[in-house]
Amino acid sequence: MPYYVFRLGMFKVLEKQAEWTSFKAAKKHVNELRKTLDPKSGDQYKMIFAENEIAAQETLTAERELDKTLSGDDW
Repeated sequence: MPYYVFRLGMFKVLEKQAEWTSFKAAKKHVNELRKTLDPKSGDQYKMIFAENEIAAQETLTAERELDKTLSGDDW
């Protein structure tokens, strides 16, 4: 399974940047991209290991459920 690198823009718009077979190469690429990112843009670079590009996009845009043990007034 390959590693995918995506740019995650506003409104969770994904742009595929690259696809790698090696974790080391993918990690190096995403770190280089992150160095060039303007912090004020609100964009992010994400790396994900997935069976295919569609599965990677679905995972990155999926809404996560709130873990009730980590929220509330108990803090």
